Amino acid sequence: MEEKQIIGLEPSEGKQDKQDSVAERKARLLRQAEFYRVGIVHAKAGIRQGARPEALFHSAMDHATWALRQRVDGLLRPTGINVATVAPYALSILGFLRRRRMLKPALGLAAALGGVAYYLQQRRAKTVY
Repeated sequence: MEEKQIIGLEPSEGKQDKQDSVAERKARLLRQAEFYRVGIVHAKAGIRQGARPEALFHSAMDHATWALRQRVDGLLRPTGINVATVAPYALSILGFLRRRRMLKPALGLAAALGGVAYYLQQRRAKTVY
């Protein structure tokens, strides 16, 4: 019974009621068709927007930054911190180093410390096995 109410097939008593219900059903179908057409146009516009080179580049950059953040979060997980907690401090330190024109020496120092940490980790791994 509920299905008949949805599509407008409720029983009518007279000829005038039947014409009204037909007109109501016709108006409802026209509204549904208009919504369908609007949905199709909206979907086409979304596809067209998503296929533009700027949108593709933006999507690729979003994916790359997400993957990088997940990787860094995985590295920081044993320490109990994540990128969201470290980022404000790191950005303020980078801003300070950039203003003082010490960014290149600091990056060199960070690379050297990273190399030493990697060496120590490898050395520790070899002694365990």
